[in-house]
Amino acid sequence: MAILGFHHVAISTPDIDRLTSFYCDLFGFERVFDLEWGIGADGIDQMMALKDTAARAVMLRTGNSFIEFFEFSSPAPAPQHVDRPVNNHGLTHICIAVDDAPAECARLEALGLRLHCRPAASDAPLGGTYARDPDGNVIEILEVRADDHPIHFANRKLAV
Repeated sequence: MAILGFHHVAISTPDIDRLTSFYCDLFGFERVFDLEWGIGADGIDQMMALKDTAARAVMLRTGNSFIEFFEFSSPAPAPQHVDRPVNNHGLTHICIAVDDAPAECARLEALGLRLHCRPAASDAPLGGTYARDPDGNVIEILEVRADDHPIHFANRKLAV
C-alpha cells in the first residue's frame, strides 16, 4: 500500500449552484460528478457522524486536483461569517497555482473575485495573494517562480 497523493478538499455551502459556477467560470474547473441523497442514508450518516443527513454534492476537477461541494438540507447547518478570519480553526484556505499571479489576479478581479490585496511584482521565489469565494472561503492565488523551489510542480515526486 502507498499514499498516492492529495485528492480533494470538500466545502459545505448554502448555495451549491452559485459556488459551482464561481469555480467553473473563474478558475476553469470542470464538473465531473453529482450526487444527491435524502434522509435515511444510514451509511453516509455513519461516515459523517451526523443523523438524518440529506444533501447535494458536486465534484469539480482541474488537472489532477478536485474540489467537492456539499449543500446540506438536513441537518440545518450553522451560518458562517462571510469574512471568517483565517486564524480561526478550520479550513484556512485552498490554493490555486498560476503562472503569473499579477496578471491572473487582474483577470479574476475583473470577473468579480474579491482580493485581499493585489500581488506585488517581485523576483521572490513565491508570489501571490489571498481572495474570497462567494461564501467567504479563502483562496490563495500562488505563483511559484523558482523552478528549483521545493513546492514547484516540476519537483514533485509521485508515490507508486
